[in-house]
Amino acid sequence: MKNITLSIEEDVLQAGREYARQHNVSFNVLVRRLIEQTVVRKQNRWLDDMFSLMDKANVSSSGERWNREDLYRV
Repeated sequence: MKNITLSIEEDVLQAGREYARQHNVSFNVLVRRLIEQTVVRKQNRWLDDMFSLMDKANVSSSGERWNREDLYRV
């Protein structure tokens, strides 16, 4: 793992440290997670992608409702 140097305003740094403390993580872990969430595609993002695709699909259930057993039938 590489070390980096960041320049950050003092008030933002203090707020970040407080946020990290409230969430029981170090500021370093907080920054690392934020960068990962921003630039690294996570495995669990597939669910968000699926819902996005479903929202874009032009389909309708026509008001039909299913129960759990109906959904398991093949």
